[in-house]
Amino acid sequence: MAEMSAPPHINLVDPALYSHGDPFAQWRWLREHAPVHWQPPAELPGFWSLTRYDDVRAAYRDAETFSSARGILLRPAEHGADPGGGRTLALTDPPRHRRLRALVDEWFAVRSIRALEPEMRDITRGVVDRALERGSVDFVADVAARVPLYVICQMMGVPEPDWEHLYELTSQAFAAGDPLTRRFAHLEILGYFEALQADKAANPADDLVSVLATAEVDGERLSPDDVILNCDNLLVGGTENTRIAAAGGMLTFLEHPDQWQALAGDAGLLPSAVEEVLRWTSTATHIMRTAVRPVEIHGQAVEPGDKVVFWLPSANRDERVFDDPDAFDIRRRPNRHLALGFGEHFCLGSVLARVELRLLYGELLDRSVRVEPDGEAKLLDSIVVNGPERLPVLLKADR
Repeated sequence: MAEMSAPPHINLVDPALYSHGDPFAQWRWLREHAPVHWQPPAELPGFWSLTRYDDVRAAYRDAETFSSARGILLRPAEHGADPGGGRTLALTDPPRHRRLRALVDEWFAVRSIRALEPEMRDITRGVVDRALERGSVDFVADVAARVPLYVICQMMGVPEPDWEHLYELTSQAFAAGDPLTRRFAHLEILGYFEALQADKAANPADDLVSVLATAEVDGERLSPDDVILNCDNLLVGGTENTRIAAAGGMLTFLEHPDQWQALAGDAGLLPSAVEEVLRWTSTATHIMRTAVRPVEIHGQAVEPGDKVVFWLPSANRDERVFDDPDAFDIRRRPNRHLALGFGEHFCLGSVLARVELRLLYGELLDRSVRVEPDGEAKLLDSIVVNGPERLPVLLKADR
């Protein structure tokens, strides 16, 4: 660590750092020298950074001190409060969070996902079939984005003819291009779910939107707006990070072909490979909480109202917890990463995401699909999620 004794310039809120720079150099220095670091306000509000695994894990567990209801992502103060605050699964604190989560928990339990697995396998096979027909594809848009989107659409009761429409809208909403285009696409998604929740409230079926549209919390029906916001939350949560993890994992395998060859030679390594992909990609770059009571961390006084940011890729490369953390090793055990959160807000779709990754990589391996670079990968310009925005590849099946 001696080479890190001189502090680098610390600016973790520069999107270009994640597309063209090396954030790990900054995180490494912070973990060693300033594990609780104050970032002064600029366009974004000031905040404390947590970069060590144990500190992030402890803060995740302490929902009484670190609130989610005031937003979980950094946003300019001029944008005001997050409209989902106190209303969606991601942006509520106990006890309401538990009551909202209880409405849909069973849908994401191991037994439910296991029952859904044959349909998920069919979806994955169809996506891979279409990609193979084209040969030259963007692995992000043509493969990694479609599997989780189609799966969550099926779970939510979105009619299959509408899947492609929502794919187009989410592609625009998640894109790194014009902010106005992203905003309009997101408004269209909300509009779609406004109509869908009204239909499901009148004609409930066996799907997630029907559950929310007919649910009661504390003796009261969820308002249509709350249903719409939670549908949006499920769609984003069920697609974005899995999409980027699947694509980021494939990019990593292309950079570490020995690991893909090892996986091809031993299918038993697939579960541990999925965990290492999740740790390595850590696609949610940051998660934010707001302190609601004073707390001291490593001698730093965090006051009520202070923003506290967890840098998950840093926590998942903490040398205090992971042996050789900067090595991608599909045999890594144990692998207690925090890529899917921890505590009250442990990712609702954690089982689903793991199965989707396993099915996708398993389909490629079972069919001996060769994946080769077909141009330069482009990384996302974002402080919210990190990974490939585009990953051009050639797909060829040996069988």
